[in-house]
Amino acid sequence: MSGKGKQTLRLDKILSHMGVGTRSELKKLVKQGRILVDGKAVKDSGLQVNPDLNVIEVDGERIVYREMIYLMLHKPPGVVSATEDNRDRTVLDILRKEDRVFNPFPVGRLDKDTEGLLILTNDGPLAHDLLSPRKHVPKTYEARVLGRVDEEDIQKFKAGVQLDDGYETLPADLTILNHEETDEGVYSSISLIIHEGKFHQVKRMFQAVGKRVVYLKRVAMGDLQLDADLPIGSYRELSAEELNILRK
Repeated sequence: MSGKGKQTLRLDKILSHMGVGTRSELKKLVKQGRILVDGKAVKDSGLQVNPDLNVIEVDGERIVYREMIYLMLHKPPGVVSATEDNRDRTVLDILRKEDRVFNPFPVGRLDKDTEGLLILTNDGPLAHDLLSPRKHVPKTYEARVLGRVDEEDIQKFKAGVQLDDGYETLPADLTILNHEETDEGVYSSISLIIHEGKFHQVKRMFQAVGKRVVYLKRVAMGDLQLDADLPIGSYRELSAEELNILRK
C-alpha cells in the first residue's frame, strides 16, 4: 500500500491530524467498514499508507492529507489576534473546525479595533521570518486620522518619530490620500508603510505629531495584498502564488 515519495504514515495518525476523529473513534469506523484505502475497506487503523500515493476515503469522502495551513483573514474589529482569550472572541473562533485542527496561530497582531490583513498558519519558521526584526518586512496600513496631516508630518515620519516611551521608529512612508472638512474638524485619509511592529505603533506615531487615528486597516504585509474581494470577517487559503510572495 505504500510507494515512493513521502514516507508512509499510520492511517490513524493521518486521519486524526485531519480532524476526522480520535484514535478510538477511528477504530470504530474501521470496524464498520467506513474507511477505504485505494477502494478497499481497511481492517487495521494502524495501517501504514503513503498519503501522496494512496487514496484515503471516509464515508465516501476523499481525505487529502497535508501538514501545513496558510490562511488570509480579513480581520474584523472587536476580535483579538490571539489563540485564546478569556474575555474576547479571538481570530481562531472565526475558523471552521476543519481548519482549527491544524492549530494555526496569527502571524503578528492587529489591535482589537483594527481590521484588515492577518495571516494564520502553523508554519513556525515562516512566521518567524515574517516577524523577525532583522527582516524589516514592510506593513502597509490605511487610516482615517483626526487632524490635518501635511507635508511636515510626511518628513517627520520619513526621518522616524519618537514614541511616548522614547523609542525612535524606523523611517516610514506616509502618503496623504485626501482631507475632509467636518463640524468636528479636519479628517485626513492616509496610507502608511512601516518596517517594524511595535505595540499600537501607527496610533502612537500619529499621537507623536499631535493627531489621532480613528480608523485603521492593514492592507498589505510585504508584497502580499489583502484580497479586495474578501469580505470583512471572512478568510480563505492562500494561493500558491501568494505563498511564494510571502516566502520571498
